Amino acid sequence: MERINDEGQWIVLMGFIISVALFFLAIIVNQSVTVGQTTSEAVIEFPKNEIYEVREAVIDIAKEGDSLTLEQDLYAISMDRMNAVVYYDIRADRYTDIYYNYDEIEIHFNNGVTKYNETYWLAKKL
Repeated sequence: MERINDEGQWIVLMGFIISVALFFLAIIVNQSVTVGQTTSEAVIEFPKNEIYEVREAVIDIAKEGDSLTLEQDLYAISMDRMNAVVYYDIRADRYTDIYYNYDEIEIHFNNGVTKYNETYWLAKKL
């Protein structure tokens, strides 16, 4: 009886398995690059300068005293320039010790991507 030569089939089958494995590895590498890119974009898009500007403006408003009209102005300006919702709450003389009165200031910043909340204590001499 004549023997069947099937070595060529094994070579084709191994080539097919290796090509499928390389295809899946290429998909995995492509996904890892995408994930790294979106992570770095999130760090770049963090609006720290806008938050610093809002924080400084709110602290200046608290030092001056007239907060109702300035709160409406700050809200309108932040919506126009930064596309962010900014509001704050100043609670005067929230805490008192021997030398200072402390005003509690709550600052809220939200631009749809980043949400930032802070409680700041402003010290005023007695």
